[in-house]
Amino acid sequence: MATPPPSSPTPCRAAAAPAPPSGAPGAPAAGWHGRVWTLAGPIIISNLSTPLLGAVDTAVVGRLPDAAYIGGVAIGALIFDFLFWGFGFLRMGTTRFTAQAFGAGNAYELRAALARPLVLALGLGVLLIVLRGPIGWIAFGLLEASARVETFANTYYTIRIWSAPAALVNYAILGWLLGTQRARATLVLQLALNGINIALDVIFVIGLGWGIAGVAWATLIAEVSAALLGLAILARALAGGGGRWDWSRIARRDRWIALLRVNGDIFLRTLALIFAFSYFVALGARMGDVPLAANAILMHLQTFMAYGLDGFAHAAEILAGGAVGARSRMAFRSAVRISTAWALGFAVAIAALYAVAGEAIVRLFTVIEEVRAVASAYLPWLVASPLVSVWSFQLDGIFIGATRTAAMRNAMAVSLAVFLVGCWSLVPWLGNSGLWLAFLIFMGARALTLATAYPRLERAVAPDAHQPASGT
Repeated sequence: MATPPPSSPTPCRAAAAPAPPSGAPGAPAAGWHGRVWTLAGPIIISNLSTPLLGAVDTAVVGRLPDAAYIGGVAIGALIFDFLFWGFGFLRMGTTRFTAQAFGAGNAYELRAALARPLVLALGLGVLLIVLRGPIGWIAFGLLEASARVETFANTYYTIRIWSAPAALVNYAILGWLLGTQRARATLVLQLALNGINIALDVIFVIGLGWGIAGVAWATLIAEVSAALLGLAILARALAGGGGRWDWSRIARRDRWIALLRVNGDIFLRTLALIFAFSYFVALGARMGDVPLAANAILMHLQTFMAYGLDGFAHAAEILAGGAVGARSRMAFRSAVRISTAWALGFAVAIAALYAVAGEAIVRLFTVIEEVRAVASAYLPWLVASPLVSVWSFQLDGIFIGATRTAAMRNAMAVSLAVFLVGCWSLVPWLGNSGLWLAFLIFMGARALTLATAYPRLERAVAPDAHQPASGT
């Protein structure tokens, strides 16, 4: 789905179950177009708060007089993208086990499904803090940048790393809230996290003049605040839910093994995706502070687009998954067709927006004219990106809904190889244009590799009882 954050599941992913069948098997009662927007609209609103945060980070430091500030935030944030997104399974796995307990009405297991990932999240978060020295040494060794950029990025890293336990606990909390179908609570939590962060960004950086440290402190405080708010929401939800904390159940070895194994394919796929973006930033950093800053701004525009289109990908995931569960190939095809049609229309609208207003948007990010000029020069790649990227996002949603994660893992491995070959061959020849061309080839490869597996996926969906086996 969205490219970064990864495959990062968003707070609304499993918030709404498919509507009961009406008419055609698996068809939503509200009609396909209405159902797509009922699902996609709230997800888009929630999703866009995440790239808005990154955009505000860049915009506030873009008011500072040196492009190295923007590069420092880009490098520092990238390290945490890699660290935290890799643990996205805490959210997805928690949702899976919580939903099973919720559907079974098992209040005891519902509490256990929360306790296990919370313990795991705390343990992993503390481990990241303990290992912060070696992690930083490896990260800054791989991400080559100028001395000033590395100095700023290191300041960001040494402050924000202390938020690791809270950030991972937030994943587990969101996963549990999704599994219990508390969509409104997940939306409130996500908006609170990003709203606090944005407000503190402005206060610390522009108001108090703390620079890069202000951005890092804003994120740390926001993540801790969101974790505390999330725990308060959980306490209220559990108060009327019955059951009690059964530590023998929580400690069951088979449940822990299942938790650790779940979403392994998506974990590997996410690491490959993060590596691709990390490599993109690393190559840009080698070109100098100005290209790095310009690419960081353009990547924010890519992320806005990706999170917007991801709303339709999640709608495809929910509706296609419901059709698979209803054993209706007709409904599956309708879900894919209608959600993709709306996604394509949205992609065309975003491309048109970037073509018409792209330079004005770039100017909002920084006052440095040299960075503005370089970003504007490469803006045509962002105009083309929605039209290329939409297909991979939609196919990601469809394959996740059908639980064909092994195919996604394999497709991402092939796409990453294509991307690396593209970088090695195009960047020496075309410079930063070659880097963006390799990126678009990567997005296209993601779509093509999944498209080749799609016919087999559709054939695997049970045909409707009143339809021929071929589905024709």
